[in-house]
Amino acid sequence: MTAQQETRPHAAAKPVRWAADVVATMREGARIRLDYSAQSLWRLDRMIEEIRREGPPYAAVESVLRGFGAYAGEVIVRQSGAEWWSSGGDHWVRTPDGRLWDPLDEARRAYEGHGSLRLLCRDATGSR
Repeated sequence: MTAQQETRPHAAAKPVRWAADVVATMREGARIRLDYSAQSLWRLDRMIEEIRREGPPYAAVESVLRGFGAYAGEVIVRQSGAEWWSSGGDHWVRTPDGRLWDPLDEARRAYEGHGSLRLLCRDATGSR
């Protein structure tokens, strides 16, 4: 086993925890069940849109968006057999075809009105 392979589980630790926190928070606070399905990303895209319409500064919602992005990344991991990768504090998902995806940045882009967690998952997993 190479050193890089040994660090892969470590790369997943933070985003998996962030995703689990979102699942718990959404269930308890908003009464929304997230089941790690691609369909559940519709709910998060709608929530991001609602937050964006309210107009809070990015700094006020940054950790929520990070959690939403981590959840989307975990959906991709579970749907496609992808892996979490990290470097310098950044986290990506690497799909079996070798492509890297940045679901945390996609959540930020969605907040800015230019992204979609659902479409990112569709593209990363090849689903329709």
